Amino acid sequence: MTTGMREPEEDGGAAGAAAVPPSAPSPSGGISVGVLTGGAVAAGEGATAEDRAQRVGHPAPPLGDGGPPVVPPAVPGGISIGVMSGGAAASGPHAKALDAGTTVLDAPPELRTAMATLRAQLHLLSPSDEMSDVDARLAEAEEEIEATGQVRRSRLQWLRERLDLGATAAAALASAASVVQQITQLLGRQG
Repeated sequence: MTTGMREPEEDGGAAGAAAVPPSAPSPSGGISVGVLTGGAVAAGEGATAEDRAQRVGHPAPPLGDGGPPVVPPAVPGGISIGVMSGGAAASGPHAKALDAGTTVLDAPPELRTAMATLRAQLHLLSPSDEMSDVDARLAEAEEEIEATGQVRRSRLQWLRERLDLGATAAAALASAASVVQQITQLLGRQG
């Protein structure tokens, strides 16, 4: 897929009408994408690409025979992407790309139970801003799981970073190891 082509619906044309031929490449090049399963791309003078999608689970697998993706040749001065599953890319002198998407994962009940156990044990530690922050993030994750059965990947990654490898005093608790194990298994399973 090369972004010089625009579909008729994007131009306000009728469905099934012929696509607008690509314009001459800009001096800054363009964007070539082999497989796009989500996200946004834009090319041109004031191009803007924005992705604010909420994705459940891991990204869609690339299309094809399962071999390595074929990266299309880039227009000189442009961007070439083999497989894009979410995100944003823009090319041009005033181009802007924003990826504000989130990924949510289905959370097993064991994760919520492990988080509740850890929160109950946090009071055994000396109060600190660090412990209050971990407690608040655990509470947010528990509430999200309770309400939706899912939890944001970024929230799990933050917790794992704080609870793994002794990054906080909470990491010394056995229940923290259980939470880290649950998170690691979930992140590994979900891609």
